This record gives sequence, structure tokens and C-alpha cells, in this order.
Amino acid sequence: MNQQVIFQPAHALAQAIASQSISAEEVLEAHLRHIAEHNPRLNSVATLDAEAARRKAKECDRAVQDGEKVGPLHGVPMTIKDVFETEGLKTTCSFKPLANHIPKQDATVVSRLKAAGAIVMGKSNVAMLAGDVQCNSPLFGRANNPWNEGCTPGGTTSGGAAAVASGMSPLEFGSDIAGSVRIPAHYCGIFSFKPTEHAVSMAGHIPEPPGAIRGVRRMAVAGPLARSIQDLRIALEIAKGPDGRDMEVFPLPPPRFNAKRLADCRIATTKDLGLPITGDTAKAIDNAVIKLKKCGCVVETASPNGFDYDEARRTHGQIAGTEISVSLPHVARQISRIVIPLKFRADPIVSAFRRGARLRLKDYAKALEVRDELKAMLDQFLSGWDAWLCPVTASPAFTHRRSGKLIEIDGEQLPYWTATMGHTGMFNLTGHPVVVIPLGFSDDGLPIGAQLVGQRWRDLDLLAVAEAVADCCALDQHPPGFG
Repeated sequence: MNQQVIFQPAHALAQAIASQSISAEEVLEAHLRHIAEHNPRLNSVATLDAEAARRKAKECDRAVQDGEKVGPLHGVPMTIKDVFETEGLKTTCSFKPLANHIPKQDATVVSRLKAAGAIVMGKSNVAMLAGDVQCNSPLFGRANNPWNEGCTPGGTTSGGAAAVASGMSPLEFGSDIAGSVRIPAHYCGIFSFKPTEHAVSMAGHIPEPPGAIRGVRRMAVAGPLARSIQDLRIALEIAKGPDGRDMEVFPLPPPRFNAKRLADCRIATTKDLGLPITGDTAKAIDNAVIKLKKCGCVVETASPNGFDYDEARRTHGQIAGTEISVSLPHVARQISRIVIPLKFRADPIVSAFRRGARLRLKDYAKALEVRDELKAMLDQFLSGWDAWLCPVTASPAFTHRRSGKLIEIDGEQLPYWTATMGHTGMFNLTGHPVVVIPLGFSDDGLPIGAQLVGQRWRDLDLLAVAEAVADCCALDQHPPGFG
């Protein structure tokens, strides 16, 4: 039974359950067995809620048998990043003071997924207060990459990406302020989606502890990780839109998903976002471009005129440092302590974050003005393209190490945060939607993905382009030993 279920996309499982080809109980039990077998070495699922999930699966099967109308994820088990509050289920954000925090209300994304029929079977492992691109949780321990357990699955949706990649969960919902749904997807060889800023409610999201001032008002988004673009689209359509709790959420335009033909698409691409990348990463993108052209897509090397990548990274760090320091002094202090020597200079991203934590209101306002300028430049550029293809990070997944330790990029030592968030944070700054698509492997057998960036508020259009791109050139392999 496991082989018939594990690695099936969420939408296919939902269809099978609705047609009574398989029961929700059978699907759940297959995943629980898979978790029992593989979670001890990956440490992806931090908190398992097996009995409650079994009760819900029974209810889902009864609803189908009774002919009730069911939602698009009816009976599908999934994991939730341990930063989203789940009613009656421990939510910790790997922070010791929250070790026994039992929320009385679901986060909006959780309640909407449940209303669509999804079964939350557990919470996925995460770095303390979602403050690192690795996961070394003080509560649950280290999460490992299913392609190579000596490597990180990325962060901060660490356990969720590893769980989806290894078949322990068909779907995960995470959050992203600098790459936290994109970096893990890239490192683990799966798909992920960062929606347009303010398209999905962040109500019920920690690391801002319950009762704390809400300082993080910009750049943080919630988004899904999955093994298919269709699952990303379904999850977005379920989660998007105002909820009366997060008052900054805008309604997305009415659903108008239309399939795209690559022959009708124009995609810009660049491997140069002002930082070095590994030869393996460049090769994966080059190979994807060749495939896309063979599929009839127009692909040209192009980048936004006047867009200063270094300035975007600095501005992202400053705004994040300012807002996080208001409500999360623990994270601000943790990141501020990490200064990586590189020819006697600190990591530029850390320096920007530290400066942001001390910004005066006038300087913060100036940073927001720079943000507006960069956003307008990227808007103008993307108006002439269906999407922009570029790297996710400087390299594939790196080996476990002390947080802040330099990362080698083909013989060159790159600062820790720059090598990881240097390609992703700028799109949090501008608020544009981004899909990560797995494209290939390094010579060491580690997955390599790419970011596909689209126009703001055109999320469904971007997902349509991404689906066509994925059909043409995405890898369709699972880590060995988990089948």
C-alpha cells in the first residue's frame, strides 16, 4: 500500500479519496508508517498528532460515503511548519519558552487548509524562532537532507521540505521572509511558492510570540511546498485573501488560471545577481534554457535596468533588522552576534541587519523609499516578460556546520548569509511572487533548483508559466532509499 500512496501528489490523493479508490485512513496510515520508518534519521516531523489525524481520516471517509460535498484536499494528510498556530496542537517555533504552547486558535492558513479537507498530521522541524538557514532546533534536534544526511535541508522550512521530498508528507505550508520556502525546496529537490506579499494572511504566525507587538509588517509571506505545481496552485487558492485578522492582506484578482504554452511564453534569464554561483548551478540553469528553447519558449539573457542587487540586499537586511528587532529581540541578538571574517569584513547581509536594528525612524523611512524604487524597477522589467529565471542560492545544499561559517563556492569562500539568502531576500524586498522549480543535480547528486519570478498580483499567471516550464525541464526523481 505504501508504494501506491507515497510520492503521489496531494491533488491525486484527494481525487482518489473522493472517488473511493482509496480511503483517507489508508492514505494516512501509509504516511504514518513512512514517518515511523524514516523520521528517526531525518528528524523532519517535530510533533506528530497521529490519533487526532486518525479520527479526522475516519470523518473524511464517512463524508465521502455519505455523498457530502468535499473540498480540494479532502482526506489528504499534510504537515505544517512549526511556526503556524494549530488549535490544540503544540506550536513552539523551536523556542524553549514556547515548548508547551498549545494555541486556542488555528492560524488562518491552517484553518483554511482544514476547511478544504486537509488533515494536519504533524508539525515540521524549524530553527529556533525561524532564525537560520539550517535547522538545529534546541527542542527537537537537527533536521537532515534526504539526499545526503550530512547536508542541511535548508531553512527555515527545514523539516517540511525534507518531509515532502522524502515522501513523509505530500504537502507542507511554510513561511518566507528571506527565502525560507525557496531555499529548502531548492536544497531538497521539490517545488515551492512564495506568493505576492500580502496575498496570504500571516495571522497566527510565530516567531512573533503570542501577545508580542507585531513588528514584522513587510516582506514576510506564507507559502506552500509540494511535489507538483498543481498542488502549489491549489494551496494558494485555498489560503489566499483577507481574513479579518491580518488587516494588510489584499484580495487577489478572481481566479483565472489558464494553462500556458511555452511557445507563447517569453522568459528572461540571468545567472548573475551580483554573486558567484557554483558551476553545477550554472550548468543546471543552462541546461534548462536549452530545453525551454527546444520546447518553443523564447528565452533571452536579461535583467532589470538599473536594479542594484547589492543595494537590494542591504535594504532588505535593514528593513528586516528594524522590524524584527521590535518584536523579536532574541532573533535580532542571535543574528547580530554572527559576524563572519572575510578579509576582515563582516557578512554584508549581517551588517545590514545589524544596522537596521539601530535605524532611526527617518532612516527606516529612507529604506522604504529605496524599496519602492527597486520595486518599480522590477515591475517595469517584468512587464515585458512572462517570468524571470535565476538562481536560488550560490550552491546546492551544504554540509551541516556552525551557523555563520563560510561556505565554499568552487574554491571561493562566501559569507554564510550571503551565500544562502543573497539571491532570495531581494524578492521579499520587492514583494514579487516566486516559484522554485527543481531542475537537476550537482556532480555530488544534490538537487539544484531555480527561481521563476513573476509580476506582482499575477500569481496564478506565474504558476501557469511554471507548470509549463516544469513539464519541459523539471526533474522528477525522489531521494534514494525512500521509495
